[in-house]
Amino acid sequence: MIPAVVYAIPAFVLLVVVEALSYRFLPDDDERGYELRDTVTSMSMGAGSQVVAVPWKAVTILLYAALCTAAPWHLPPSSAWTWVLLFFGDDLAYYAFHRAHHRVRVLWASHVVHHSSVRFNLSTALRQSWTPMTGLPFWLPLALLGVPPWMILLQQAFSLVYQFFLHTERVDRLWRPVEWIFNTPSHHRVHHGSNNAYLDRNYGGILIVWDRLFGTFEPEGERVVYGLTKNIDTYNPARVAFHEFAAAWRDVRAATRWRDRAGHLFGPPGWAPRTEA
Repeated sequence: MIPAVVYAIPAFVLLVVVEALSYRFLPDDDERGYELRDTVTSMSMGAGSQVVAVPWKAVTILLYAALCTAAPWHLPPSSAWTWVLLFFGDDLAYYAFHRAHHRVRVLWASHVVHHSSVRFNLSTALRQSWTPMTGLPFWLPLALLGVPPWMILLQQAFSLVYQFFLHTERVDRLWRPVEWIFNTPSHHRVHHGSNNAYLDRNYGGILIVWDRLFGTFEPEGERVVYGLTKNIDTYNPARVAFHEFAAAWRDVRAATRWRDRAGHLFGPPGWAPRTEA
């Protein structure tokens, strides 16, 4: 089964080119725009993620199908209510996935790839992880509810396509009701900020209402500084993909207590053991 998002790749590439040309002919001193090496790295990460996705998608389908088969009921694809439930269920699953991947270091080691660029443009959306395995548990409840696996995968693809368009500085704030309900470029710029006020904010996928409900929303205010709190300064795709796994492993090896080893893996990024007084 070919992932549905693959069919959107030509459009993604075309829109990256269009946005890059817009900076060439309509430059804006307040926006960082494109840098060739950064864009090539983002494209490479995106291509690698699709290669990994092929075998992993097969495993995912098998697990979804097994759980769906074991579910006490099966939701019919012909019902509009199934699609409504799927839309909100998928978006809530994405919020949980996204928040956990910012707050648990071993998960962050996978997700940090997407935040590793100091620029914010449509090519940044393609800078994806090569270790998608960490996301699987968050969508399993949908299969247990009896949602057919192909519907779950299709909705995930719709969400990813929507989120592609969030990665731009070329779009200012939208109409206020839209900004209140949906994730927008303004909200997602905040999410990619390394400013203290913006850390661990705006986890939403399509909707921003989960952040408003669970206290993780932050509106765009001060100018966003993109990237990590400690940038990795590399365009090497392999280092981008695995640098945080390597750093976590070094910390685990250096720790002398099991609780500290657990903290380095399952604590938030930046966790450090307390020093004895």
